[in-house]
Amino acid sequence: MPVLNNLDGLKKTIQSIQNQTLKDFEVWIIDGASKIETQKYLETLSTPFFYNSEKDKGIYDAMNKGILKSKGNWLYFIGSGDVLENKTVLEDVFSKSYANDISLISGSIIYQGETVPFIYSKIKKIKKPSWNLFMWIRNGLHHQGTFYKRDLFAQTNYSLKYPVFSDYWFNILLYKKNRKCIIKNILIAKCNSEGVSKIGNWSCYKEEIKIKTALTSFLLFPLFFILAFIKYFSRQIING
Repeated sequence: MPVLNNLDGLKKTIQSIQNQTLKDFEVWIIDGASKIETQKYLETLSTPFFYNSEKDKGIYDAMNKGILKSKGNWLYFIGSGDVLENKTVLEDVFSKSYANDISLISGSIIYQGETVPFIYSKIKKIKKPSWNLFMWIRNGLHHQGTFYKRDLFAQTNYSLKYPVFSDYWFNILLYKKNRKCIIKNILIAKCNSEGVSKIGNWSCYKEEIKIKTALTSFLLFPLFFILAFIKYFSRQIING
């Protein structure tokens, strides 16, 4: 869990984790050197909560640090201020064992907040997961709705070249490798709709184009540019 000076949000997230009926987990909070109030709160936490506090190079650098420190077979990334949907989420996800070739488990999330999320409706705030060719149009897995098998990060971590959508880059990379994903018909988390990735500036779409081109061919750049422009222009009209 990456955090930086969001004490109220951090407390809400911690509370939602503490309330879980399934208790077989550890939580690493990677703090980017927050102010003293957050530091003091982190010091009050006890097992299974652990923290590391130092300056980092952004959210994905923090996540990479958390990956290195974690020990579990499945990894889950949640932001400070986001909360698990209910107290049985982890139990619902891991109530059964999964085949060894299953690499991802994903469910739905629901957006909270005033900002209209990266979707094309002001009322459609639930994002359901998908794991198919649609990934090349738009990220089918929400970060806070997805559990990743640990071995996925054995050779590749989140790339710091993509400060906004490195999780999208990672998901497409996994899709290209034909990693198997289980889609669960449950709500995993309530997520904050604020933040850089939800604003929809053209700079975000430029990063998306860069990711898709890097994972395919520069010859497809015109196609990805057109798709990005259509999405950007549509969002400006519908949500503007």
